[in-house]
Amino acid sequence: MILELTGIPAGSHGIHIHEKGICDPVGGFASAGVHYSGGMKHGVMTDGGPHAGDLPNVNAGPDGVVKAEFFIDGVSLDAAGKNPLRDSDGSAVVIHAEPDDYISQPAGESGKRIACGVIQ
Repeated sequence: MILELTGIPAGSHGIHIHEKGICDPVGGFASAGVHYSGGMKHGVMTDGGPHAGDLPNVNAGPDGVVKAEFFIDGVSLDAAGKNPLRDSDGSAVVIHAEPDDYISQPAGESGKRIACGVIQ
């Protein structure tokens, strides 16, 4: 997955794949549902983790730009594959206001959702 974002506040931000491919800003992107867990707990530093949709924090520069590339093996784009992202309700990538601490349940204390994109 390759991300190129603009307009993100400078600093570190949690980023996760969420269960629904709906990015309605009304309600703070709650429409994207919860983290895509794949039956696991949240966080790479948690016994029983990480979620299938847990990703490393991203950093926005002072210009508000984020560029990141992720290699993800816990999910599939194929609707018939393991942890399918393009199932009947789709999936989304959500950027949070704060960095993920990689351990706290259920979302790493990463704060409110500030950006959302539907996975195509």
